[in-house]
Amino acid sequence: MQEELKQHRNQCYTCMRPVSTCICNLIKPLTTNTRFVILMHPKEYKKQKNGTGHMTHLQLENAEIIVGVDFNKHQRVNEILSDQNNASFLLYPGKESFNLSTSNSTEMNDFMGQHPYLFILDGTWPCARKMLKLSKNLQQLRRVSFDNTIKSKFIIKQQPEPLCLSTIESVYTVINLLKTNNLENCDASKFLVPFEKMIEYQLEYFLNPNSKNYSTTTNKEIIPKNQYKKNTQRSTILES
Repeated sequence: MQEELKQHRNQCYTCMRPVSTCICNLIKPLTTNTRFVILMHPKEYKKQKNGTGHMTHLQLENAEIIVGVDFNKHQRVNEILSDQNNASFLLYPGKESFNLSTSNSTEMNDFMGQHPYLFILDGTWPCARKMLKLSKNLQQLRRVSFDNTIKSKFIIKQQPEPLCLSTIESVYTVINLLKTNNLENCDASKFLVPFEKMIEYQLEYFLNPNSKNYSTTTNKEIIPKNQYKKNTQRSTILES
């Protein structure tokens, strides 16, 4: 019991990280026209220390987290979807998805409007697919996607393909595409700084000979990831 209390006392209740590696001083929330709704799988919710969904939420003024798996009867989700003033979309790949990377300002504005709600599935690929499969209301949403041209910096986790991004990297990409087409006017240049600092702390931990996960083969720099597991699908939001 005393050990548990000590652990809680040494944890930052905002970023959910140990006080010694708190990243709150790097959090600079953006005010966006787009409202981001992060649908977080319960398994992802338990990984708040290293999960990027929670960090994404902290970096956005107009965002909220909803935890669950089946959102068919979720009061808050259906409240958003039923509001005639809202234009709701799902950030998820698909043949009929609206591609932000290949659309101009007029097309983007006509499709999404001025104040869209963008739903994001935050979890591993198997979890995200299950969330979508069970949630018929989400299946009805028009989908938004983008052509990813960068490699994820989330080198401390495995991803199924080189172009798969974490939640915060996906949102960062979306915001920049919307800004390019005049649907956003915020400065997202420092949006990934807390994310990069988190990885830096994690690498320091792996490189510490006194840590239980010490590794002499860990990269000492935050560089684009080049090796990916092919059979497991972990910690991604979007496919290329």
